[in-house]
Amino acid sequence: MAPEVFVDILREALQMVILLVSAIILPSLFVGLIVSVFQAATSINEQTINFLPRLIVTLLALSWGGHWLTNQLMEFFFEMVHRIPEVVG
Repeated sequence: MAPEVFVDILREALQMVILLVSAIILPSLFVGLIVSVFQAATSINEQTINFLPRLIVTLLALSWGGHWLTNQLMEFFFEMVHRIPEVVG
């Protein structure tokens, strides 16, 4: 039960979190940037205009990538279950 095992598990978990969150957040970030540039170009200062497109894109990213996200989480979970003997003994 070496400390390196726990560091590897933590590193893999953080990589998984970054991968899953970026798959949801990055499309919303790009749409928010496009809407903000449009608002700056047209001098529209309404804050609610930026919310709805970002919400829709986030929901679409979740619905289109939900199967892939679930598959990634399941693979990670199965890998962690297979590593239990390595951690325990």
